[in-house]
Amino acid sequence: MRFTFINNLKQDKSMKLLLNGLLLFIVLYLIFDIFVKEHTLGLSTTAVMSTLFGNEEEFLDPMNKSVFLEYIHTEIFFLMMILVTLSSVYIRLFHKKTNALLHVNLLMISALLSLLTLAISYFYIASFVNIYIFSFFAWHIVALYMALKSSWELNLAK
Repeated sequence: MRFTFINNLKQDKSMKLLLNGLLLFIVLYLIFDIFVKEHTLGLSTTAVMSTLFGNEEEFLDPMNKSVFLEYIHTEIFFLMMILVTLSSVYIRLFHKKTNALLHVNLLMISALLSLLTLAISYFYIASFVNIYIFSFFAWHIVALYMALKSSWELNLAK
């Protein structure tokens, strides 16, 4: 995260190139994460419920507890990496704007809510799946907005 120490990111060509690559990979991750979730867990209430708890009519077994815990564990890691890097780039580029803190907090809260509500719905209250789906899309939309706005600021803004 050397970019946090550079005075003018727009004039440092090597750092600008690295940040553009990082932002591109974050955007790609966000887009493909939606497709991966659609095919593994599902992105509708019925699909997520069927994956987590099984479906007797379709002969689907419920998700094993160890598989779920491994899934949540990897999600925590990937979320942490995306959120920390994207937030640090965004704050570095927009530290003088008051909305920057709001966007970062909204991103962090919705991502954390996504993880927590999925775990709560698996272990305690199944109806939290709806909150999981909403918060999943919320953090993806906010993160995509932050990544694209950062890329715009880095390359096209004057």
